Amino acid sequence: MPPSTPPQTYKVKSFGCQMNVYDGERMAELLTEQGMTAAPEGADADLVVLNTCHIREKAVDRVYSDIGRLRRDDGTVPLIAVAGCVAQAEGEEIMARAPSVKMVVGPQAYHRLPDMVREAAAGRPSTDTDMPTATKFASLPARRRTGASAFLTVQEGCDKFCTYCVVPYTRGAEVSRPYADLISEAQRLVDGGAREITLLGQNVNAWVGEDGKGRSVGLDGLMRALAEMPNLARIRYTTSHPNDMTAALIEAHATIPKLMPFLHLPVQSGSDRVLKAMNRSHTVESYLRVLEQVRSVRPDIALSGDFIVGFPGETDVEFEETVRLVEAVGYSQCFSFKYSPRPGTPAATMDGQIAPEVMDERLQRLQAALNRTQLAFNQASVGRSCEVLVERRGKLPGQWLGKSPWLQSVHFFDDVAIGDLVQVELVEAGANSLAGRPALQLVA
Repeated sequence: MPPSTPPQTYKVKSFGCQMNVYDGERMAELLTEQGMTAAPEGADADLVVLNTCHIREKAVDRVYSDIGRLRRDDGTVPLIAVAGCVAQAEGEEIMARAPSVKMVVGPQAYHRLPDMVREAAAGRPSTDTDMPTATKFASLPARRRTGASAFLTVQEGCDKFCTYCVVPYTRGAEVSRPYADLISEAQRLVDGGAREITLLGQNVNAWVGEDGKGRSVGLDGLMRALAEMPNLARIRYTTSHPNDMTAALIEAHATIPKLMPFLHLPVQSGSDRVLKAMNRSHTVESYLRVLEQVRSVRPDIALSGDFIVGFPGETDVEFEETVRLVEAVGYSQCFSFKYSPRPGTPAATMDGQIAPEVMDERLQRLQAALNRTQLAFNQASVGRSCEVLVERRGKLPGQWLGKSPWLQSVHFFDDVAIGDLVQVELVEAGANSLAGRPALQLVA
């Protein structure tokens, strides 16, 4: 595409967390509003947006690798924009390192992407890493048609300053979106076909706002309002911090039927000393107490978490404490990572950096323990009958894939459609999914 020709097609490629997926969807909507169309799968696009993650070192390296792969056989490249947290952290250095990149836009400035595309198409590269969250959301187009399950960002940024984490520097301070805006966006998602909404935030349970009557409400109050929408069948939320699991939010798991029995609550380590070094502000005991309280009001709750192995100074004994915690809780699924030093974070310069081979061995052992608990949870589900939200077709004729209330992937054969809620009997369990068969008639 000649530099002066406005792009007609685009592709947005998102890395990392669910909030990046949401941001990628919103950028696609912005570009569609400008008259561009999404390039078909496998086809070249005039504009490529790499929506990046900065949490792990390899994710950063992958961005530059992907930039290089965008060069076509004839030597040309599309217009390239780097968005997201790598853009925020590295700024203009990206274009210095990769001259084919013409736009660098941070996660709080992507509402300016259409203007930046016009500038880049005219031969004027630009960078925008300002962080006015409120401005961003006010400038985004209205939500339109969506899938059976949709993400809704309600809160951005974090004030916790965990010593390993770049989020406070790349996403900024905690900001809660206004209650009325969220109700409006959620209704548009439901009108567009969403049966399930997942509320997102770097620290989602820190969300606060004022309802239509001027009363202060927390995340539980927002979910109660969403639950009143007739065509919305399911509500989820992620990611939470243990210190912000209020009594009201815990009680919501018992009193809001549309709130699914699933809680993602990262702990990161089973060692109190490591947690203190991480500045996590909770202990293993206080974390377990929260889980006990949630289980007391919702006994069938499925629990998920995040773990980091090889944090600076972590001893073999402290790692064993993490393995014991995993086995004690019985997680249904988890995310686990090797510690990755991020420039500018306190942990990056701490003494006691762990050798890569030690981290590799610990991660393998931890993931083996997590796989055991996940398989055990799935096996305990066999024989249950539950509603499955149909999300997409499977690989085989007549096969469909969907999610159970406990966020398990379920595959089954039936004559249904995307967005249907189907009563399914779970008949066989694997480590990552379950097989089911229709149990009753379609649930409206």
